[in-house]
Amino acid sequence: MYPSMLKPAGEPFADLAQWQDRLDELFGLAPSPSSIRAVPRAGAFPALNVGTWAEALEIYAFAPGIQPDSIDVTVEKGLLTLSGERKARPEQPSDDSNVYARERFDGRFHRVVSLPEDADPSKVEASYRNGVLKIVVPKVEAAKPRQIAVGR
Repeated sequence: MYPSMLKPAGEPFADLAQWQDRLDELFGLAPSPSSIRAVPRAGAFPALNVGTWAEALEIYAFAPGIQPDSIDVTVEKGLLTLSGERKARPEQPSDDSNVYARERFDGRFHRVVSLPEDADPSKVEASYRNGVLKIVVPKVEAAKPRQIAVGR
């Protein structure tokens, strides 16, 4: 383990923080996100890919097993919020089977993405196909690159 530059030596709780980091590493827990754009702990649902290009910001939320009408996408004060619920699949109990692990997430979910200042929240589009929610947030016209003709 490498010493952190964020925790200077001689800090009274540096040793406790180091032990906490080791325990988190041992149990597979990621550190807390440093900002709203940071990736949250492992296993957050739905998993997100966020990217930008000249025309828009694109967000892909990997959410299989959800009905599109049960997903809420809202934009308010520069924050895009995804929320909804994935219903638990009914289990088929039988006398000769036992469930030892359930790793599939079910229940309510809530994810927030901070939008850049050049995003146009009035033109957000969302579509859901094959378990992937695609959200496109266009950039305002003034922020888009444009070619300028050079005159003589």
